[in-house]
Amino acid sequence: MFLPLRGLTAITPPTLHYHKPPRSTSTITSQLITPDETFTSRGFIFHHTPKNLNLDHLNKIFVSVGFPRRDPEKIKVALQHTDSMLWVEYTKTEKPVAFARATGDGVFNAIIWDVVVDPSFQGIGLGKVVMERLIDELASKGIVNIALYSEARVLGFYRALGFVADPDGIKAAEQRTEAVKVKMPKPIIKEKPATIKSAMPCKLKPINNIVIDLDWIIQ
Repeated sequence: MFLPLRGLTAITPPTLHYHKPPRSTSTITSQLITPDETFTSRGFIFHHTPKNLNLDHLNKIFVSVGFPRRDPEKIKVALQHTDSMLWVEYTKTEKPVAFARATGDGVFNAIIWDVVVDPSFQGIGLGKVVMERLIDELASKGIVNIALYSEARVLGFYRALGFVADPDGIKAAEQRTEAVKVKMPKPIIKEKPATIKSAMPCKLKPINNIVIDLDWIIQ
């Protein structure tokens, strides 16, 4: 039996796709606009692994920019499933001040997540530096289809990096978390009554956000 699917709605933040021409993996050259020395000379260090990343302080940055606070253990799992990442450490405090990561299939597609900069360090180009290097790392793997979700107020920032909103009319969708109740009709039973011992109502536990009410069960 097919169950009606409901709860799919268009995501409000637009999907952005990287729109720079692909580079041949055999002739990759760095296209970084800002050299590392510009920031390392000011006490910033770039990291590409989660080693020594202070998750508690990263959580504080998430909250400070409007993201929800996350369970540190779940952040660890997310980082284990992250294909590329970059975070910036400020040497005077030994804490992260900027972060971004990407997930994908490792070959064709990647989605960039969690692009954040500590409000105390915004306005000096860290966001651009992080995105620039993350895109460069993905491109070095031959990945040319790079996407991310963005709030309308920062679309200009991503457009300047080569992203365009919803090319070819591509739209994203999400499934709501509330359960959808589906009423199952009673079956027509043509067997002899002796094959049914008793009937009683029951409710199955929700699976994949769908609750199924059954008015009968054969015991």
